[in-house]
Amino acid sequence: MNYYFNKTINGTFEEVIDRVTQELKEEGFGILTEIDIKETLKKKLDVDFKKYRILGACNPPYAHRGLLAEDKIGTMLPCNVIVQEIEAGVIEVAAVNPMASMQAVENEKLNEIANEISSKLDNVIEKL
Repeated sequence: MNYYFNKTINGTFEEVIDRVTQELKEEGFGILTEIDIKETLKKKLDVDFKKYRILGACNPPYAHRGLLAEDKIGTMLPCNVIVQEIEAGVIEVAAVNPMASMQAVENEKLNEIANEISSKLDNVIEKL
């Protein structure tokens, strides 16, 4: 089992960020965090890096259910989605596969939640 779902699409980096954000919204996710890796690495290490952004996506009802089932599951929240520029106009989007993460957690209630979230994130990637 892969630990992520991914797809490579054409477009500008910012256009793809907007499309991903919209598709996540349609599946009930909001963006809690946004980390610009290119900017961070430049600022902290003075190195140049490709356009690479980590979007911390959260679906509140599922997060709530997950936390009720397993209070330490917050260590795996939010669900990360990355957007990276492979080359000009070619962008890869990848989302974590929660089912892969849940293999380390022995809690049957979480398996159902992780399966549902996996389906939603896979839908986001497929619709791009």
